[in-house]
Amino acid sequence: MAKPSNKPASKAKTAYVCAECGAEHNKWQGQCGECGAWNSLSEIVLESAAAQSPAARRSGWAGKLEAPQVTALKDVRHGEDARVSTGIGEFDRVLGGGLVEGAVVLVGGDPGIGKSTLLLQAIARMSSTLPGLYVTGEESLAQVAGRAVRLGLSLDGLNALAETSIEKILDHASAAQPKLIIADSVQTLWTESLTAAPGSVSQVRESAARLVRYAKETGTAVFLVGHVTKEGGIAGPRVLEHMVDAVLYFEGESGSRFRVLRAFKNRFGAINELGVFAMGEKGLKEVPNPSAIFLSGSSTPQSGSCVMVTREGTRPLLVEVQALVDSSPLSNPRRVAVGLEQNRLAMLLAVLHRHGGIVTGDQDVFVNVVGGIRVQETAADLPVLLAILSSLRDKPLAENTVAFGEIGLSGEIRPVPNGEERLKEAATHGFKRAIVPKANAPKTGSYKGLEVIAVERLADALAAATD
Repeated sequence: MAKPSNKPASKAKTAYVCAECGAEHNKWQGQCGECGAWNSLSEIVLESAAAQSPAARRSGWAGKLEAPQVTALKDVRHGEDARVSTGIGEFDRVLGGGLVEGAVVLVGGDPGIGKSTLLLQAIARMSSTLPGLYVTGEESLAQVAGRAVRLGLSLDGLNALAETSIEKILDHASAAQPKLIIADSVQTLWTESLTAAPGSVSQVRESAARLVRYAKETGTAVFLVGHVTKEGGIAGPRVLEHMVDAVLYFEGESGSRFRVLRAFKNRFGAINELGVFAMGEKGLKEVPNPSAIFLSGSSTPQSGSCVMVTREGTRPLLVEVQALVDSSPLSNPRRVAVGLEQNRLAMLLAVLHRHGGIVTGDQDVFVNVVGGIRVQETAADLPVLLAILSSLRDKPLAENTVAFGEIGLSGEIRPVPNGEERLKEAATHGFKRAIVPKANAPKTGSYKGLEVIAVERLADALAAATD
């Protein structure tokens, strides 16, 4: 009779990975040696221990990887990625024109903002042409079905699975072979190869890696729903955003029914692309003309307001910038910017003083972009200063006036990209005057009924605005 072996079972090789920068360490330590972050290291599996689990052996995901082969790029067949429409036009726009086969998309946002609603609507509309699987780790199947009924969605062709084990999810996917998987949410997933609790950095990373590998090898599109932290970033390791093909964020102010879906990363389309939705009783409805909702619609011009033409991704948008300038009782007046960069506001006020002769050193200055939009481009410089001037003098700008342009430190008005598209958008919405950089102005001095005032210096722009 053979003696029982006292040799310990083989243990999977592990490493400790920083949640902030993704750097790997051989042992745990309090501070990451690469980025300096504290308490950011967590254990991950380097050599998958899933090969030891029966579930993993059944799913076939613990086998050895094929040896890579070097291929000349000129021999690689390539072309435009075939896209499948989600049935929601604004969603397709943010994705870059539709859903690409094998794409992995991470959707983040505050709780209750509409992530699950949008994806449930999308998978329901695509069910007739693209078989899908809705995996829920936070709700029961009865809750998912109840939401679909409230949204008026047909339950025919909708398949759902209430499971959090990544091995079991891949087992079901291998059997059903869906072409679209929605995992709601990635923080609830866990793998048998790790002993860490679900939601930990190591579990989120390893579970997402398994889904990404499945998507790429089978051509299945995958949507991952991610929770956000109090700082606004997606919870879990930062490397999670590098593993996926696209990162989409849902934005919206509390109390507002409008939602903005923005692409922060997209390997198949433009970044900073914007999709606008309105939340109603039947779920999210797309807003095909978002410029209309970002304007106040006031019948009379108001002081401290200027309409600008910004560009988000491939779309020009008309957005209202509001400013409030008031005398300050403080020795250090406040500078508050909502929807704009705080430091850039301070710089613009300095330029306004130096090259425009307008002093705001004893004034509180508040600037807000209407509609909860965050403007990240420099084309907002000129509209911001015009709104501040209007509020300071308590005099509205001329009716039906728009503006855009970057302001340099020497007071020059610099051009911005896609000036013609911005002017076209303004003319489409009935505006009559546009104050723009000289380099962005058409040669005729007008554009489809829109009077274009070209300016080179800040003093010229301020004079044109007060005429």
